[in-house]
Amino acid sequence: MTTFLSDSEHPHDVKAPPKSARRRAREFVLQGLYQWRVGGADEAAIEAYAPEMEGFAKADREFFVGNLRGIIAQREALVSQVTAHLDRPFSELSPIEACVLMMGAFEMSHHPETPYRVIINEAIELAKSFGGTDGHKYVNGVLDKLAAIVRPDEVAARKQGK
Repeated sequence: MTTFLSDSEHPHDVKAPPKSARRRAREFVLQGLYQWRVGGADEAAIEAYAPEMEGFAKADREFFVGNLRGIIAQREALVSQVTAHLDRPFSELSPIEACVLMMGAFEMSHHPETPYRVIINEAIELAKSFGGTDGHKYVNGVLDKLAAIVRPDEVAARKQGK
């Protein structure tokens, strides 16, 4: 006997939980960094355009502005931090992977209130949504190595099950 799912029981009909204001802000930061890196847009142009983008009103604007400005201002230091854990030059990364890695490095250093695993998971989700097929795996590996250096106590506590 074959059993069929009713229309209301189809797994693909299940709605994902709503995105948090921070997740939305991270998506807009990524899009802004992409515009900066690939399109040559400056910070002011990105900030002026962002409110016109669909869904921006539901994003954490302060988090968006702080991270966008901070990442662009500290790009050289962030690239240096990340490069130590790459298997190729930073310039050879896809623009999405490069931007996601800079975001993760910035957030680990400047948002100690956010657990490093949350930062890595958010970066993985961004890479899955906007990047190439396996880019999220690469992002995960690099940020995991970086976390051990930037947040050694937190990583050690997690490994010990605390």
